Amino acid sequence: MKKEDCFYLGKIVKKYSFKGEVLAKLDTDQPELYENLDAIFLELRNNLVPFFVERSQLHKSELLRLKFEDVDTEADADAIMKSGLFLPLDLLPKLEGNTFYFHEVIGFEIEDKNFGKVGTIKAINDATAQSLFEIDRDGTEILIPMNDEFIIEVNRKTKTILVETPEGLIDLYLD
Repeated sequence: MKKEDCFYLGKIVKKYSFKGEVLAKLDTDQPELYENLDAIFLELRNNLVPFFVERSQLHKSELLRLKFEDVDTEADADAIMKSGLFLPLDLLPKLEGNTFYFHEVIGFEIEDKNFGKVGTIKAINDATAQSLFEIDRDGTEILIPMNDEFIIEVNRKTKTILVETPEGLIDLYLD
């Protein structure tokens, strides 16, 4: 399984017991969706390795307590500490309306209600306090905050996102 065919679910953050159990911090608003997994991919030395889940349960609502097959000791658990957890993209719940996954909108066109066609989303920058659409407009990069108040419509059929940005925001990037 290749990383680009998967989504990041979370990370193993600490050991839970002497029997190889670990706690994972999930990167989701709905951790209960991932409570009964059969298998999960762990990122070990830049490779995704399948691990079979013996049992799992939510722990203090935001952590998932996991017991993997063949991870039976504290040393086994140490070997997988801080590993990223990944699942195939087809296991992602489908989103509707104006909600979307970041990977889903790469390549979508951005159109501003007042400005018109802005360009194509080439990436999402989520390293800042507010996530940003990174848009390519004929070689010029334009950044638009991913603010719910700016996003009017996400159209999956036409692969466009209609936004209404504050007057002058797009012009800041153009000569």
